[in-house]
Amino acid sequence: MKQFLYVFSLLILMVSCAGETENTMTVTGSIKGLKKGTLYLQHVPDTVLITIDSLEIEGDGNFTFKTELESPEIFYLFLNKKDNNDINDRLSFFAEPGTITVNTNWKSFDSNAKIKGSESQVKLEEYRKVMSKNNMRGLELAQLASNQNEQLSKQQVDSVELLYTRSIQKSYVYAINFALNNKESYIAPYLAIKEIPEANIKYLDSIASVLPPKVLNSKYGKELSAFIAKNKK
Repeated sequence: MKQFLYVFSLLILMVSCAGETENTMTVTGSIKGLKKGTLYLQHVPDTVLITIDSLEIEGDGNFTFKTELESPEIFYLFLNKKDNNDINDRLSFFAEPGTITVNTNWKSFDSNAKIKGSESQVKLEEYRKVMSKNNMRGLELAQLASNQNEQLSKQQVDSVELLYTRSIQKSYVYAINFALNNKESYIAPYLAIKEIPEANIKYLDSIASVLPPKVLNSKYGKELSAFIAKNKK
């Protein structure tokens, strides 16, 4: 009898795990304060945003999605709050196999999310934290140069424009170095092809040349290789 129960339990375990592979991603979490809405799991396989799965939420904000990944890439959670307001309704995260936990709230769905379980997401947040400061500085300089209420001399305008140009260059240098310093991560080709495609092709080629095979053969690695080949012609 004990042997029968053991075999039966083993079969149940095997059935419960059926369908999952090493490429299965589980996205689970909670949206605090959400009573009613529809949550969509989305990504961009080529050039068009598509919905992979959806979930009607009633009563609480808990959710779980499962999907198979061809490669680590950016995914999106889109929340239709049914409030006739599309602001702050889509958040992005770097999808990887395994369990990714997303906890947020319905008022600031995209900006207040806490995402755990993805190493690439950790790197992406590290990158964005620095870039946010650089972008803010660039925006301040651009506004200063275009402010009609400020009577700036020609020399002052030229000085502001020079600072703005240097700010942009600084952002490019940071992105390139971040990719090179994190060549083992899927974040490297992503930054190259999605954040700085306008960079000199030699810098993008330098990033591609140091990527290990698994990263080079990923979604963004392949896109980077194709982009470099096209622009070298």
